[in-house]
Amino acid sequence: MTHVIRSRVRAPHASPVMSPVASPVASPVMSPAVSPGVAGAAHRRPRSPVDAESVAVLHRAAEALMDDIAGLTHRLVAALRDKEPAYREAIEADAAEIWHEANRSLRLSVGSLIRPRESREAVCRLSWRIGECRAEQGLPLDALLHAFRLGGAMVWQGLVDETTRRRPEDIRLLVHVAADVWSFVDEHCGLVADAYRATERRLARRRQNHQRLTVSALLDGTARIADIPDAATTLGLPEEGRYVVVAATGAGVGGTAEVVGVPPGTRALRHVAEDAEYVVVLLADESAYEDASGAGRELAALAAGLTAPAGVRVGIGSAVTGLAALGEARGLAGTALRACPRDGGVVLLEQHLPAALVVSSSRLGAALAERVLGPLDPLAPADRDLLVGTVRTWLEADGSAQRAGTRLYCHRNTVLNRLRRFEQLTGRSLARPADVVEISLALAAGRLLDI
Repeated sequence: MTHVIRSRVRAPHASPVMSPVASPVASPVMSPAVSPGVAGAAHRRPRSPVDAESVAVLHRAAEALMDDIAGLTHRLVAALRDKEPAYREAIEADAAEIWHEANRSLRLSVGSLIRPRESREAVCRLSWRIGECRAEQGLPLDALLHAFRLGGAMVWQGLVDETTRRRPEDIRLLVHVAADVWSFVDEHCGLVADAYRATERRLARRRQNHQRLTVSALLDGTARIADIPDAATTLGLPEEGRYVVVAATGAGVGGTAEVVGVPPGTRALRHVAEDAEYVVVLLADESAYEDASGAGRELAALAAGLTAPAGVRVGIGSAVTGLAALGEARGLAGTALRACPRDGGVVLLEQHLPAALVVSSSRLGAALAERVLGPLDPLAPADRDLLVGTVRTWLEADGSAQRAGTRLYCHRNTVLNRLRRFEQLTGRSLARPADVVEISLALAAGRLLDI
């Protein structure tokens, strides 16, 4: 007879049930849910004598099942241990606690079939709490719903067995409430799933906020040394790894969208401040390099692989060792950012150290620019820019008047004439190394400090 009854029951998409977990509060169960329950529905609107008789049969079977809740609990816990690997570890860790919670959950669920109005709120709270606890413990949602389906099936089978054993002729009446029983189970699966997902979202927001605050403290240099191991665990990064910080500013930076793109396969953490975006990049360990220049090549490859919209300025600092040094790394990235052209681009600090020296002390840089280039101020702006541009291009061409002329679309002699005029006005000699250093730094200051 049992197989006949089961064939008449609609298969639930996710029937609830007892989902034991090593939690001190709630454990799994077939807990009546959003609706007042099966019997409640029948009591509110008895549609025929058959309805009333079916509810009476359900009550008798549930009351008999209440006398064997302990046995039902043993069978459920054993089934979960055998059929659901996600629960096995929790059961082995604290079988007594899980059994106790499973027993309470089953007792409330079966009791709700008898007294739905009195039990509804308690069972709903328990189902919701089960979903919360399982999400907090990291139990997969599929495993939780499987446990509810398993518990629901065991309760239903218990009702069928009790009716068959005591009054076999009543089986035909019990079939009339089967659909309501499984609807009840489905509703509780939905309730548990809602609680689980709500908790997942809450935990995700908490983790994201904790990570954001952790990265912010590391970049600000305000993190305590004693907190560094916890920070490494929170971020999933090695405490003594090698890191570099990338800083970016410009149009679009500071919003929710990522502005700086890193090369594929790069392990990086992103932090968005009010007016800048920072990316903490984990570098390879020094032992992975074949020679001393390996570290420089890795940074150069990172700079070449970065992507950013036009007009965004990106600065890459120098490598540091350890999460505790990220504050220093951020400062180096900020220096590289200040050395970046105003119209955008990527600057790797180690490739622009002279410019970094200038922007590190803007007052000294401005003073140097005024001392070297000040004598050109009386000239007309166009004439002054022509001389400064020629000297800058000559320096970029490694002192070759021929190559400078090609870039400036003029004869090499024209370049030489402009250089001589520059020397006369400034009192500097482009043949004297010390003067060339001063001129180069002054030109960098004028460009970066907008002098």
